[in-house]
Amino acid sequence: MAKKNGNDKSIEVTLWDAANKLRGSVESAEYKHVVLGLIFLKFASDKFEEHRAKLIADGKEKYIEMADFYNMSNVFFLEETSRWSYLIKKSKQNDIALLIDTALHTIEKNNKALKGALPDNYFSRLGLDVTKLASLLDTINDIDTTKDPKHDVVGKVYEYFLSKFALAEGKGKGEFYTPKSIVNLIAEMIEPYKGIIYDPACGSGGMFVQSVKFIEAHHGNKKEVSIYGQEYTNTTYKLAKMNLAIRGISGNLGEKAANTFLDDQHKDLKADFIMANPPFNQKDWRGENELIDDPRWRGYDVPPKSNANYGWILNMVSKLSDNGVAGFILANGALSGGGEEYKIRRKLIENHLVEAILVLPRNLFYTTDISVTLWIVNKNKRAQAKQIGDEIRQYRDRENEILFMDLRQMGEPFEKKYTQFSETDIQKIAGTYHAWQSVRSVETRHATSLQQTRHDISVQTRHATSLQKNEYANIPEYCYSATMDEIAKKDYSLVPSKYIEFVNRDENIDFDEKMQTLQKEFADLLKAEAQSKNDLLTVFKELGYEVKL
Repeated sequence: MAKKNGNDKSIEVTLWDAANKLRGSVESAEYKHVVLGLIFLKFASDKFEEHRAKLIADGKEKYIEMADFYNMSNVFFLEETSRWSYLIKKSKQNDIALLIDTALHTIEKNNKALKGALPDNYFSRLGLDVTKLASLLDTINDIDTTKDPKHDVVGKVYEYFLSKFALAEGKGKGEFYTPKSIVNLIAEMIEPYKGIIYDPACGSGGMFVQSVKFIEAHHGNKKEVSIYGQEYTNTTYKLAKMNLAIRGISGNLGEKAANTFLDDQHKDLKADFIMANPPFNQKDWRGENELIDDPRWRGYDVPPKSNANYGWILNMVSKLSDNGVAGFILANGALSGGGEEYKIRRKLIENHLVEAILVLPRNLFYTTDISVTLWIVNKNKRAQAKQIGDEIRQYRDRENEILFMDLRQMGEPFEKKYTQFSETDIQKIAGTYHAWQSVRSVETRHATSLQQTRHDISVQTRHATSLQKNEYANIPEYCYSATMDEIAKKDYSLVPSKYIEFVNRDENIDFDEKMQTLQKEFADLLKAEAQSKNDLLTVFKELGYEVKL
């Protein structure tokens, strides 16, 4: 937990309240950069001062102003005018905005890892109210970012703010942030323990942060992963670089913010894991004659310029290593589109690349309330033994199968109007997927083949039994493993409802009993209405204004 202030508010809430004081003088879409820039500055200063004190304690006082003695310990070197203590002393001055800009510029200039990461002359340009800015500095000053490194105080603050800003900005904005429960689900499913992780539309870097958290939670080594990403919007690109820097995560986000399609920053990359939430249904993402011969579509039709969904898919497929796995979010329309989309989708299926399709609940995203889909694409669905963390997992051949899951009834309320997956939900979904991937016993395969005729067994019982055995079984209204023949018969549609069995509850209704119940309810309603009518007529009559019908 983040530390509490005197009023028992978490530091996150206190900071949010302080940030809201800027609302009058700064656009809501802008003040996230103000707050997060200052949080980064405080964090960098605290780490610097901590390491400086250590050097002195170790008898190395003569080295305390030498950058190399900080950089070798992955600590950013700060000149005096860039240190938080210096800025706090000057916080009430009229030129404090300029001093902050100068501090950020100097830090970036002196630390190559921060190239292009920090706001550039941002504070001066905004014309912030000095009193409000000073108040915000005082609030941030109360955060001791190094006090409890295990609990990642500053990281939690940063994450909290990204989510709150996304919520505040709402539809049409907030694209920089993918809700944490979705990212956690993708990480638990594709299990990015070791290798190269890539996100072609990385936003503020949430996929990378949660990937590293996944590794740490499962006792892996974050040094065994390499981070690659790309982001189109310059301010969001800076947010991502700061987010990674705060977590001590080194990553290659390209030389600059750039369009993934038109200026690919990682042309030759082959990733072991891809995690992405690209923009939904992007129109006019290329010109009529642009990218026609792009190597990323080799072997497939050119994605239509009217919608970028399949452009994103093929970009990711082209970046996967021979054993690479991708988990990404797309609008549901990509499951059944016609024209070039149909041709590409069919070829992806025939090439044994699509592994799982999961339709998600509505209201998971802050930017849209539509239901969306999680795709799992796998370059190697063949039988193999594979090391996952400390476990050697036996995978069966799944080349001629695709797993469909319907998660629309899952999730729990969040921030009144949104939905999020609970930890239990995530473990259940990922557990089902991994059980489906794994080698099954003869008994389980036999049970699965018979299940269509076993309607006497409840859905709940079947599900509980399969989970107890850590074995997969098709579950009505939840999951179904479809064969290539079944998918071909559905004309290569990837809509889960075309495959997952749904229980027709109308068949179990006693019509006569239902009609008798409705009859009584309707009679009671009419009686109540008649009584109300009589009461009203009586009132008017007693007042001397009798109503005659």
